[in-house]
Amino acid sequence: MRRTCGIPHTATRAAFPLGGIGTGNVSLGARGELRDWELENLPDKGRRNPNSFFAIHARPAGQAPVTRVLEARLNGPYDWDAGAPFDALAGLPRLDAATMHGEYPVVDIDFADDTLPVEVSLRAFTPLVPLDPDASGIPAAVLRYTVTNPGPAPVDVTVAGSISHTAGRGEGPFGFRGTQRVRWRDDGDVRGLDFDIDLPEDDFGYGTLALTTRDDSTTAKPQWVTGFWPDGARLFWNDLAADGHLDAEPRLTLEDHPRGLFAEGDTGRPMTEEEVFQTLPRIRTGSLGIVHEITSGSSRDFEFVLSWSFPNRHRGWLGHIITKDPHADEVVRNHYASLWPDAWAAACHLHENLPALEQATDAFVEALYGGSLDPVIAQAAGANIAAVRSTTCFVVDTPNPALGDGPVFAAWEGSFDHGGSCEGTCTHVWSYAQTVAWLFPGLERSARRNEFLLETDDAGAQKFRSNRVFDSPGWFMGPAVDGQLGTVIRLHREWRFSGDDDFLRELWPAADRALAYVVCEWDRDGDGLVDGELHNTYDIEFHGVEPLANGMLVAALRAGARMARHLGDGERADELTAQARRAAARMDELLWNGQWYRQVIDDVDAHRYQYGEGVLSDQLLGQFHARLNGLSDIVPAERVDSALGAIVEHNFRDELTGHESTQRVYALNDEGGLLLASWPTGGRPAIPFVYSDEVWTGIEHQVAASLAYAGRVDDALRIERARAARYDGVVRNPWNEIECGNHYARSLSSWGVLLAFTGQQWDAASRTLSFDPAAPGSMHALFTTGTAWGRVSIEGDSVTLQADGGTLDVDRLIVRGAAASTPVHLAAGEHISLTATDPDLKEAP
Repeated sequence: MRRTCGIPHTATRAAFPLGGIGTGNVSLGARGELRDWELENLPDKGRRNPNSFFAIHARPAGQAPVTRVLEARLNGPYDWDAGAPFDALAGLPRLDAATMHGEYPVVDIDFADDTLPVEVSLRAFTPLVPLDPDASGIPAAVLRYTVTNPGPAPVDVTVAGSISHTAGRGEGPFGFRGTQRVRWRDDGDVRGLDFDIDLPEDDFGYGTLALTTRDDSTTAKPQWVTGFWPDGARLFWNDLAADGHLDAEPRLTLEDHPRGLFAEGDTGRPMTEEEVFQTLPRIRTGSLGIVHEITSGSSRDFEFVLSWSFPNRHRGWLGHIITKDPHADEVVRNHYASLWPDAWAAACHLHENLPALEQATDAFVEALYGGSLDPVIAQAAGANIAAVRSTTCFVVDTPNPALGDGPVFAAWEGSFDHGGSCEGTCTHVWSYAQTVAWLFPGLERSARRNEFLLETDDAGAQKFRSNRVFDSPGWFMGPAVDGQLGTVIRLHREWRFSGDDDFLRELWPAADRALAYVVCEWDRDGDGLVDGELHNTYDIEFHGVEPLANGMLVAALRAGARMARHLGDGERADELTAQARRAAARMDELLWNGQWYRQVIDDVDAHRYQYGEGVLSDQLLGQFHARLNGLSDIVPAERVDSALGAIVEHNFRDELTGHESTQRVYALNDEGGLLLASWPTGGRPAIPFVYSDEVWTGIEHQVAASLAYAGRVDDALRIERARAARYDGVVRNPWNEIECGNHYARSLSSWGVLLAFTGQQWDAASRTLSFDPAAPGSMHALFTTGTAWGRVSIEGDSVTLQADGGTLDVDRLIVRGAAASTPVHLAAGEHISLTATDPDLKEAP
């Protein structure tokens, strides 16, 4: 069943990333082509892998065979300066059309062709298992072609994949420091092509690649002929088209006594074939095929696994913001390399465990996309998981001994086409992100340890870009107010989700210092609100008093109070609670203008980059965090509703044709979107903050979630639908929401939209699971806790929980404020139905 709207092969921007957490990606385009090969620890949008494609040979009994590349035809433009390059193989025949359906992490492509005597579809995925980052971090992808024979006669079919290895790029002959190698390998259960390179295993350019199958009906050309001309491609295609069976090449080069460059060499005699081979281009290509007869009316799967391993990262960012990387010439290993030493090992693991991994992946897809929520909500939450498994994020083993052994999560803000964007797991950007915390909470806990143990000094100031993660000097800039407060809130989130008191005890002293620093350094007049020069996520400093920073302050103080009380420090908890109440009351009194919360500043033009009386879309950012983390409203509910109404009324545009902006452009023409700010009553500064006229998806998700929490469901859907329409595959990629870079981290606020619509809360300390759906009526949706994940179904006062993974232990289950009286214990695969009728009388935090 295809639940998503099909993306046609003419949608040139659609690219579905395949790969695990921290492994890099190769993407599938809407034509069914492999594109954007980003395996080597850096972004590389647009990179092709030479001669890498799948093809089909189909021969009905008694008829002529048809051989095609398993891609829809090229879309154009075709004005290449010297024609399409040899290794693009643009001149080989392709199929008439293709349609893509993506429900991340699974993508289906249906091919169509009037000449091919069989029907073909492709399903591709990298396993994703909630709460299991290792199972979700395999450097591999499953590519399963399903071929159906609709005709009356049996058809002999070969599906063959051809892949090149391109490790070792850099200074050297033909742009490579080493020579790739490929060999046929058969370990009994797994067989295929095993690629490596003649570089030391600790070299930054070292890498392995594999194309494998468990099918025992195979044919192969382990290595194409190598040369300057496309002889290898011609011989491969001739071989496949002849009878669908491949043979090893008797010679690896056809350079037979060449003149000029190869005539004599340094030996004074004609070069041998081996000597010629060593002087030719260093890229190596091989082909693996699977062969079956398909009877009339039946179907057959042709299943491949593409795997890779580039284990060595630089122990430093080598970015464009943090300039001190004293250990950058040292190697830090990707975590996946400690689990699977090379591509072949990763492939064998995936093959062996595929039934269980695919079952879990399918259950996740069904729970997320098959529920009752509006499809745009599932798409927002699901599609952006791709950012977690993009080149924006990585997981390394022991980058700094102070963090101990084990995996550490770190990330850029996003990925430029060919390099990381804004290094240091930036706190003021990553504070928006919710996806990793609710799907892979252990990774977020590792990031909190870095921020509090290494980046928070004795006075409580926290660097908002981490360089000490690599045991390098701290970055020169000090804290960002929203980043530092957001990290305290996220510590509460990680503890609340996991119930790990040891984790909380380890980090609370630094978090307490961080809160004390905020109050001491940024509340200059002692009125309980932060003011002054406040660096923030807009890359400028706000002056005066404004709601973004102070809403975050209230939420962080409440989070701190709960953590202190849990650890037995009632006196500190009472102090933080009193500060939170004072800040909330003062914020409401000072910043409310009757419709929304504004910035109070003596002269809005005294400092550049302010907003004054403007409507800031992020004015309730603290409210967003408070709601997500069970910390209740930070200001009166009726004012939350009014402020959200003002944001939608004044900042949302159904179309932007008349919008004037000299800033970066993420939405334009007849597209709709949510501006970061507007000035409906006048008072726009001469130069407002530098991103005010832009449209950021991360802010759209944040506001949509806040709207849903406030019961403004239609407004939330309006914003999300406008965003989804922009990311349609034709002009933007649905699996790549951009801001300052591709796969931008702020887009991960989209998981908050899912949480808002389901109203899910999980409190591990009290083992309380609750749901309060944003819309009336029944609800069927995904849920996750720190130890389990699965599906929830709510019909009236009846609730059914099904555990698809982990173990669910719940002492109190609450649905729309009513509690079920029976504790819940479920192992994976089990379910229970209960009635929630008893009013829940627990006092809100």
